[in-house]
Order: sequence, then structure tokens, then C-alpha cells
Amino acid sequence: MSHLTGEFECKLDPKSRMMIPAGLKKKLPEAESEGLVINRGFKNYLVIYTKSEWDKRLDGLSKLNEYEEDNLEFIRYFMRGATELSLDAAGRVLLPKFLLEYAGIKADVVLSCQLNKIEVWDAEAHKAAYANEPKNFSALAQRVMGNKTRRDDE
Repeated sequence: MSHLTGEFECKLDPKSRMMIPAGLKKKLPEAESEGLVINRGFKNYLVIYTKSEWDKRLDGLSKLNEYEEDNLEFIRYFMRGATELSLDAAGRVLLPKFLLEYAGIKADVVLSCQLNKIEVWDAEAHKAAYANEPKNFSALAQRVMGNKTRRDDE
């Protein structure tokens, strides 16, 4: 899968179905055949993964020592609520109500692509979260990316 980019505004219908925007659907050719997985994010948003990207996450989790309490707790909370999604004939996915409640999503949704996953936000929460942009983004970039060594093969 190539990296995902862009933000897309969507609406939920009364049955909690969301149409995958055409521009995003083109970037997810495997979604129709393999499906998608949605889960809780680390804050009040949801995350959609392609099935292959979700499987990579599970492979990483399966390598953790389940006899260590922190690992076991992380696995439980990370997996909690994970739900497979499939596109219907109209290109919609049914979002589980309990996940919508967790994220405070009502009707207006923002899909925010983040490299290999898609964050699903309530539109107002997304607006509020990004209203607090760092005052000095270049300093943040230096802290996060400044110590990275450039590799030509990446």
C-alpha cells in the first residue's frame, strides 16, 4: 500500500453508515476485496486500517511477552473494539455505534490520512484538536526529525 494523504469531510447517514470518498477509495483498492478494520485511537478518535496493515499490527503484538502485565494490558486495550468493516454495494461502511460513542462522533466526520492509517474524527473535535497547532512548528520538526540520518534507500 502506498502512503495515504489528505483529509476528507463525510457525513454519517441515520443508520451510522459512511460513504468512503471516491478520492480516498482510489487509494484503497484492497478495501473492497479484503475489507478494513476500525478501532479506537489513543485519544477520542477512531482509526481505520487496511486489513494488511492491521495484520502487521497484530504480528507486532503477537511478539510481545504475554506474561508481562504491561504487555497484556496494552494488548487488551489496543484490541478492545476492533471491528472488521466491509464496503456495501454503494461503497459505504457501517460504523459501530459503541465506537462512535467513544469518539463522540455524531454526523459530521473528518477522515484524516496518516501515512498508513486513517483517523476518523468528529468534525468539531478535529477542528478543536488542530486549533492548538504548535507555535513553533519548525522547533517541533527539529526535535522529531533533526536527529534522523538520511538514508537514500527510503
